[in-house]
Amino acid sequence: MTKVKDLNNLRKSSDTRVIAGLVLLAAAASQLFAQAGPPAATPPEAPATPATPAPETGDPSFRGSVPQGTASANAIPLSFADAINRGLKANLGLLTSQESSIESRAERLRSLSALLPNVSGQLAETVEQLNLQTIGISFPGVPKVVGPFSYQTAQANATVPIINWTSIENFRGSRANQKAAALSIANARDLVVLAVGDAYLQIIADAARVTATQAEIDADAAVYQNAVRRHDAGTAIGLDVLRSQVELKQRQQQLVAANNQLEKDKLSLGRVIGLAVGQDFTVTDPSLSIPLEPPPLKEALDSAYANRPDYQAAKARVLAAQLMLGGARGERYPILEASGFYGDEGKHLIGDSHGVFTMQGSITFNIFDGGRIRADIQQSEAELRNRRNELENLRGQIDYDVRSALLDLKSAADQVDVAKSNVQLATESLRQSRDRYAAGVTNTVEVVQSQQAVADANENLISAQFSYNLAKVSLARAMGIAEKTIPSYFSSENAPANK
Repeated sequence: MTKVKDLNNLRKSSDTRVIAGLVLLAAAASQLFAQAGPPAATPPEAPATPATPAPETGDPSFRGSVPQGTASANAIPLSFADAINRGLKANLGLLTSQESSIESRAERLRSLSALLPNVSGQLAETVEQLNLQTIGISFPGVPKVVGPFSYQTAQANATVPIINWTSIENFRGSRANQKAAALSIANARDLVVLAVGDAYLQIIADAARVTATQAEIDADAAVYQNAVRRHDAGTAIGLDVLRSQVELKQRQQQLVAANNQLEKDKLSLGRVIGLAVGQDFTVTDPSLSIPLEPPPLKEALDSAYANRPDYQAAKARVLAAQLMLGGARGERYPILEASGFYGDEGKHLIGDSHGVFTMQGSITFNIFDGGRIRADIQQSEAELRNRRNELENLRGQIDYDVRSALLDLKSAADQVDVAKSNVQLATESLRQSRDRYAAGVTNTVEVVQSQQAVADANENLISAQFSYNLAKVSLARAMGIAEKTIPSYFSSENAPANK
């Protein structure tokens, strides 16, 4: 009998040492895991969900801005429409495009000035003393030196171009370039909306991950407390407690990373829309999962070619290059010009003067220029070919953008449907696993696996919803209607019309 008691005590002592060792091992693993850090969005075991690539703005300046105003102590509410409006006022890429448009207007005015009369005024007083011998005047009785003497002059000088084909074509080309610059501003506004939409949707996805992770922590904590109670009651082994505790710690670590990513993405949005430095905010549109019925391919392509401002700007640049080529060829044509002056000249302008004038008409034509005109023509021809190649490339890019956006939209919509179903199945599986564990039929292995399945399903759903919303933004941009329609894509007031 004594030997049996000793054997039982030995077993209990052995179990205690094993449990203590497992606790130390779990603590070490948890510390190593904390140092390495899991991805901010996806649990380590979660399968990667294919996501729609983030829209490219091309110019990194669209990720920056000129901060507006002064930061307030309290967080301000920020809706999706408010974020877009702020971006359209302070985004650096748009501001840069607006300044470039001003430069194009200045170039047009400079080209126009070559076609308009150039008039200048002059007031002068001249004092002279002449040595007549230097100009061949030397006669008896004629003084060698005349003067000093003085006279006053007031006159207006004018140069009037009549026909200058090069200047005419250059002016027309500068007008086309100004139109392209104005269209570039419209394109920049679309890119701002694209950048704001990307950043705002990312915050919504981050917030959903934080909420889902917190819910998983609450569920894991309940399982852990249940395991502790069962272990204390002697109906569960210590390993069950350790499994549930490790799962809880992993979820807590994921929550820290998810919160950190949320705050960083909020900073990114603030940079895009020009929030005051240090200004905190809260998004007021936490859920934008509104379905959108995609248009037919032909309708989407027609809209893109008609509305994409970058495509229209490229066409305007082709026209400008054609006109500039005409201007280069026009350097061979004669130039007809009139010039002259009219004024008043005399010893004194008041009371002792008389009107004077000169009028002159001229035709200037090229005889030999050493090949300069030919070089100008070849350079303009190369510029025209480049602009045409860019236009055709953009045409192909638009076709790709529209087709790709439609494919992404359909794929993401299907992913959302499948992910929602998977969340329901995983949640039901977890409920049954907990019931089985509470009934003592199984251990925590099955519960932990079910918890991980729910976490993976939630992450897949969040990623799918983000991809779907991003595909809507990409489609609006591809069709050239981002600024006009993106706010309506995410407005519940327009949801029935989009279904």
